[in-house]
Amino acid sequence: MTLIGLANPTRFLSLTARLMPILVAGTAIVLAVGIYLSATAPNDYQQGATVKIMFIHVPNAWLSMFVWAVMSTTALGTLVWRHPLADVAAKAAAPLGASFTFLALVTGSLWGRPMWGTYWEWDARLTSVLILFLMYLGLMALWRAVDDPSRAARAAAVLTLVGAINLPITKFSVDWWNTLHQPASVFRMEGPALDRAFLIPLLVMAGGFTMLFVTLYVAAMRNEILRRRVRALQMMQARAASGEVGAASPASQPA
Repeated sequence: MTLIGLANPTRFLSLTARLMPILVAGTAIVLAVGIYLSATAPNDYQQGATVKIMFIHVPNAWLSMFVWAVMSTTALGTLVWRHPLADVAAKAAAPLGASFTFLALVTGSLWGRPMWGTYWEWDARLTSVLILFLMYLGLMALWRAVDDPSRAARAAAVLTLVGAINLPITKFSVDWWNTLHQPASVFRMEGPALDRAFLIPLLVMAGGFTMLFVTLYVAAMRNEILRRRVRALQMMQARAASGEVGAASPASQPA
């Protein structure tokens, strides 16, 4: 089925209703395997057992940027292709992206305290991730502040595309500036720098977290579509009630 075919909300709800049990089961299985591999991974010779925070921190950090990239694609769908589900997809993704970014900041601080001797440092990577978190919150506030859904969707799409400039800054900040944060150790031109004992659990956890995002994302989109339908029905009922009152009022007036 194409994206155009999924433009019909009813068809989207029908398809995702069948997919949800598969997504939930797949997510649970992959996360269970990832947690087992992470728990049984060896301690690092320098960091000791604290290295295992990496298996939670890194997937959250990856998803914090990935979700914004997904939202940037949906922003194009709103502004260029006028896809009916584009703004639904963007609005559903923002709280998830904010959650992953918040967890990346928290776990990064917990990992940084024993490694760097501080919970926080205003270096390029940490600062750009904090800015990303604030941008998620700003988008969510924008959707709440604008009553007209169409205006809110267009404004949010523009802000999302502008905010996408922060993604390459966040990704390559550790390469462009000599900061406290360690350089990339997985996605490098020279290949991963991690030992397989850490790399395999990390990749499995990243897959599990990505599946968790997809599952929650589909559920959030379904909820948003149903919420809009309920709102549309309430507005129709309100207009109908208003029309009855308007029609009844002249008749109720004395001749």
